[in-house]
Amino acid sequence: MSHRTDHNAGATNPRGAVWALVITSIAGFMAALDNLVVTTALPSIRADLGGGLHDLEWTVSAYTLTFAVLLMFGAALGDRFGRRRLFLVGITIFTAASAGAALAPGIDSLIAARAVQGVGAAIMMPLTLTLLTAAVPAARRGMAFGIWGAVNGLAVASGPLIGGSLTEHISWQWIFWLNVPLGIALLPLARLRLAESHGTGAPLDIPGTLLASGGLFGIVYGLVRGPSDGWTGRLVLTGLFAGGALLAGFILYSTRARNPMLPMRLFRSRAFAGINAASLLMFLGMFGSIFLLSQYMQGVLGYSPTEAGLRMLPWTGMPMLVAPVAGILADRIGGRPVVATGLFLQAAGLAYMASVVTVDVSYAAQLPGLIISGVGMALFFAPASHLVMSSVRPAEQGIASGANNALREVGGALGIAIMGSIFAAQGGYETGQTFVDGLRPALVTGAAVVALAGAAALFVPGRRHAVEAAADEAGSPAERELQPASR
Repeated sequence: MSHRTDHNAGATNPRGAVWALVITSIAGFMAALDNLVVTTALPSIRADLGGGLHDLEWTVSAYTLTFAVLLMFGAALGDRFGRRRLFLVGITIFTAASAGAALAPGIDSLIAARAVQGVGAAIMMPLTLTLLTAAVPAARRGMAFGIWGAVNGLAVASGPLIGGSLTEHISWQWIFWLNVPLGIALLPLARLRLAESHGTGAPLDIPGTLLASGGLFGIVYGLVRGPSDGWTGRLVLTGLFAGGALLAGFILYSTRARNPMLPMRLFRSRAFAGINAASLLMFLGMFGSIFLLSQYMQGVLGYSPTEAGLRMLPWTGMPMLVAPVAGILADRIGGRPVVATGLFLQAAGLAYMASVVTVDVSYAAQLPGLIISGVGMALFFAPASHLVMSSVRPAEQGIASGANNALREVGGALGIAIMGSIFAAQGGYETGQTFVDGLRPALVTGAAVVALAGAAALFVPGRRHAVEAAADEAGSPAERELQPASR
């Protein structure tokens, strides 16, 4: 099959596009949900399986580590061996590991199952966007990415609600059993309804993969362990410095390699560099804020996990309402103004929350900040995905998606680490007041970081300049035809 045929397969089939949207949205939901779904279930898991605080933290961190570390490798495998084929492999691994986590007899086996879940998610997640792009006509991609972004945004933000509700009303095992019927249903649907597509056909970049994976592992390990082990701990410092050195080696290697896993020339594009910087900073501010606010609502305001999740719905549920509209807006006026507006609104919402949090604040006083943050998050998700996919050649969309998702995961880990450290330095868990004393400066930091993300988004070229740059960058008439259309 020719390269161009691969990317247009299904673009002329409306039913194929709808099926692709449904399948990739559900798969993305499963992978994104498991980032934070465990957090509200940790006390129940400890009661059942035992283990110390260190073990409980690893039930969250094991997934984050393997997910972030292997994302780009998963995308590269899909480009090389077939995106649908590897998508099916990723779903199979993720579903089997979810069942393994639900059946885990002890804390160590649960941590191992979570690590394998991350491997499956790393293969599955970056391929959702490339498969969706291949199936949806260019003129409809903004709306399709809007729906995909709404579902993924809801999964990231509602993880604590879903995990808390299942734990409170059934058992903690059901946060993992939930994935099993979804995965089993997706396998035949993906096999029958998705068209196969490939990337450039270049050989796998083994040295680049080892450098990038080792570097990300070291940095994410250091960030995850820093708040609990101390930032001057030997393993933490080793992870951060060795990870930084390996990533520097990866960048140097990728500028000279013949077929690098992540071509560094992509970052010469203002669109690609700007939207990836914005994505990393957005997830840094958002993950850290949700992590702390979920605990604030339970530990300080006294809500149950379910009650806390329901009260966060104006923030976490907003993407379902606004993101599809954001995708349509991006089709009409371009992604840059929509993404930048969303990020500045998210920053304003976090700053407002920082100004009102007290040990006895009313829900009515919190509501404006939750709504503003929700609208901002919704305006970001869909157009950001569209900008990433349209900033590169069609054959490189798998790698672009993998790189963007990896940076988001690293941003999330960085957010929890940085904001957790600020919280611990300024306050703590001793009383409601000490929690608020730590929460307030952490939220101010989150707001500032998301505002920086908005500034980064403003560096993304406008629609007319982006189309011209894409035409200049494409190497063939076919690519020149495809690339402007994707905008």
